[in-house]
Amino acid sequence: VAITTRLLVSHLSGIRHYEKDITKVKEEKEKANRAFKLTKPYQDKEQKEKEEKGVEKTDSVKPRKEHEGEVKSRNSKPGRRDKEFEQEEYYLKEKFESVIESLKIFKNDPLFFKPGDQFLYSTYGFTLLSAVVERVSGQKFTDYMLKMFRDLDMLSTVLDDNEAMIYNRARCYVYNKKGRLVNAPYVDNSYKWAGGGFLSSVGDLLKFGNALLYSYQAGQFKNTNGKLLPGYLKTDTVAMMWTPVPKTEVSWDRDGKYAMAWAVVEKKQQYGCCRQQRHYASHTGGAVGASSVLLILPEELDSEAIDTGLVAPPRGVIVSIICNMQSVSLNSTALKIAREFDKEKWAQ
Repeated sequence: VAITTRLLVSHLSGIRHYEKDITKVKEEKEKANRAFKLTKPYQDKEQKEKEEKGVEKTDSVKPRKEHEGEVKSRNSKPGRRDKEFEQEEYYLKEKFESVIESLKIFKNDPLFFKPGDQFLYSTYGFTLLSAVVERVSGQKFTDYMLKMFRDLDMLSTVLDDNEAMIYNRARCYVYNKKGRLVNAPYVDNSYKWAGGGFLSSVGDLLKFGNALLYSYQAGQFKNTNGKLLPGYLKTDTVAMMWTPVPKTEVSWDRDGKYAMAWAVVEKKQQYGCCRQQRHYASHTGGAVGASSVLLILPEELDSEAIDTGLVAPPRGVIVSIICNMQSVSLNSTALKIAREFDKEKWAQ
């Protein structure tokens, strides 16, 4: 088989995630699909009721499963663990000196399916991707990334190195089996720098989001008389990164597809005066004792404003949330916040 970098960034490589048993992975996928099919009639009914009551049509309907999950997390007893965090490999304590060395964890394991055939979110796929970056760049992956963070002015984004003294590093927390808040267990994330090994701040993530949004929109502003600096990435590159890839799926928003290292919901409206789906890109993060999300909602640019040069990029809303608590679902909250700011802007 052939595994390309495009397959790696879209989680279509067939490389396993933390679960080693393909049977269990298939069972979980089937359960999720059945649950979604059962909730579809409810979603349609709920949307119809909202429209009849004159509720704002721009808000997308949240799948019942996600809604019930949020209610459950608020009302249930703490201490219930996300099944994914029951995987032993989340809690590795071994120190790896390079990303090449960390490949030994999974390099001899069989692929779960033929590359390109199915979607399976894989942190180890990104470990392999980091090894590719290391070989191509001729630098250690961590050095390469830290230089990039400096270029982006993300000076608070660093390696999650347990030994280093890191200013303002937060403690992480989990609920134990008795429902008590305790410190998260010790882990060493050197085996997965690319997939979950960096520490950052809300401010740095906002800078990262702005840099991407600027790059995405810069090419659309024609009459700026050369006043606009180029984006960190080419406009076409970001557009490609935010283009949904066939056969992919997104667990945190059923309207979305996976693109290249981002989940993307496309702009869509099937019927007049009915539900509208806004274009946005996001990604959630889950680690031992921490949860996060970065969401980018590009502004729907007016062609006249673009042509006359009355506005300049970046234009849109970026939401970043980080909390030092494990297994917190944040994407729907970030989307609500983004929509409120977007709605307020248009009201002005």
